Amino acid sequence: MSSPTGPADGLPVRMPRPRQPGRHRRPEPLVAPEGAPALVLAVPGTPSNTTRSLAEEVVSIARSELPGLDARIGYLDGDNAEFPSLQAVLVHTAEERTARFEQARAAGMDVRMPDGPVAVVVPLLAGPDGSLLRQIRQALMESRVAAELTDVLGPHPLLAEALHVRLSEAGLARADRARLFTVATAADGIILASVGGDEAVQAAGITGMLLAARLAVPVMAAALDQEGSIASVAEQLRSSGSQQLALAPYLIGPEIEQVLLEEAAKEAGCSAAEPLGPYPAIGKLALAKYTTALGIAPQQPQGTPVR
Repeated sequence: MSSPTGPADGLPVRMPRPRQPGRHRRPEPLVAPEGAPALVLAVPGTPSNTTRSLAEEVVSIARSELPGLDARIGYLDGDNAEFPSLQAVLVHTAEERTARFEQARAAGMDVRMPDGPVAVVVPLLAGPDGSLLRQIRQALMESRVAAELTDVLGPHPLLAEALHVRLSEAGLARADRARLFTVATAADGIILASVGGDEAVQAAGITGMLLAARLAVPVMAAALDQEGSIASVAEQLRSSGSQQLALAPYLIGPEIEQVLLEEAAKEAGCSAAEPLGPYPAIGKLALAKYTTALGIAPQQPQGTPVR
């Protein structure tokens, strides 16, 4: 038996494993620098319990990837304590940083006045949406807080992976096109539905090319917020030989009402997958935008290879 001071006589002692030398040594885990700005997730759309659950899962993934991360959620259309507005979250974050500094000074600690951005704001958007991004910039300006705004999350291979997963969950694509079985309902043409006009369609098209490589079927982007765009792309796919189409929302979820996706699927005469939602890649990409803005990212998260 072991004693309180160590193992009993005759029992082997487990020694700590030596660190592996050379280039194959595991990298030290990345942690948030002390005093780093907060990551503030800017969530579009009408606030709801569903939206909050999605946003909380995204920031939970980000925190798990970067211990010590101060991550917060601000709603573009929030206006109360339950769903705080982006502007209110930025102001509160700045006030907390000032209060910490003053408390440290009062305690006799030798601390410097905090400088640099109070927060790094990451839009919860897969692609560019001029109207929503203007709303975010307006909130930053009105808060009068030093904050840095990152780009949207896409295009990125991880979003193509997420789209593939959502299509396979809906029975509209094989989970792995190298496997020796078929899915009877698998689509032979994909409409990648975005919001944000022509700029969003062009950005979605980049991720669409990555998705097409994964599925080995044609993928074309269309705008949900442009009348006739979905129907036009559906007609182009059918005229080029695709017979069984599927609608893949290039959206996180809160950006648009679910009924608009349902109407778009009817317009195209096809089934639709679910929006990207809190897929793990979303949290990782949000964190990558934050760490890149601070210059502490070793590399961007990588997508899984096409099989």
